[in-house]
Amino acid sequence: MEKEKVIENKSYDFANRIIKVYKYLTSKNEYILSKQLMRSGTSIGANIVEAQYSISKKEFRAKMSISLKEAAESRYWIMLLRDEGFLTEKEAKSLLDDLNEIINILVKIVKNAE
Repeated sequence: MEKEKVIENKSYDFANRIIKVYKYLTSKNEYILSKQLMRSGTSIGANIVEAQYSISKKEFRAKMSISLKEAAESRYWIMLLRDEGFLTEKEAKSLLDDLNEIINILVKIVKNAE
């Protein structure tokens, strides 16, 4: 399977997890950080899908770079939610493991698109 399809699937699965985390956090009356995570965590895959329809290699690289930045931002929110006690260490680690896998793939894609 080509890298773009792998990353598309992984980012979609991650977005689904983020939606579940958002619902869980809002049920615990946490609305600010969870909204930030929801935005960045679902944006990763949206930009990857957009990149698939780029009209140039430069645009493709730019969209994949935005996905990478959104992934880095998502990491920040997950760590903050963990450190503030909204997510357990186990929950955060699971999310961060998936996210680190996505980040590693995105780094390779962006570098190869140069």
